[in-house]
Amino acid sequence: MPATAAPTLSKDILDFIDEWRDEPGNLIMILHRVQQEYGFVPREISLLLAKELDVPLAKIYGVITFYHFFKLEKPGRNQISVCMGTACYLRGGEDLIQELENLLGIGVNAVTDDGEFSVEAVRCVGCCGLAPVLTVNGEVYGKVAKAQLPDILAKHRDE
Repeated sequence: MPATAAPTLSKDILDFIDEWRDEPGNLIMILHRVQQEYGFVPREISLLLAKELDVPLAKIYGVITFYHFFKLEKPGRNQISVCMGTACYLRGGEDLIQELENLLGIGVNAVTDDGEFSVEAVRCVGCCGLAPVLTVNGEVYGKVAKAQLPDILAKHRDE
């Protein structure tokens, strides 16, 4: 069985840490940078950050779990966010989530077996006039009807 290399912090992350080390709010900024690189915050990297920053691992996990932006699990290649703000909820946001669950066979905060899609409910996308809204990899879809979801999924599956 081949040995796997121990995880390390990349030079880019180490440089970023050096830049932010003494700044207020540095942990949040560093975690954003880690998630930018990995798509989530891997446990192994959290352990390395705790040592590098000389902070308890519990503090790192406290920040990660407090802010909904941070992810502890690797998301799907295509990240679907369904707005559940008031306007979107009232105009069918919950129906969109239920239909995505039917189409993809997964619930909220889960990833399809093939790693292609993940679904999350978010508080507000800021496009209330387009309710209900969902985003796929940051691309905004407004006034979405359940019948449009298969085409939206197909578009992103093929990219």
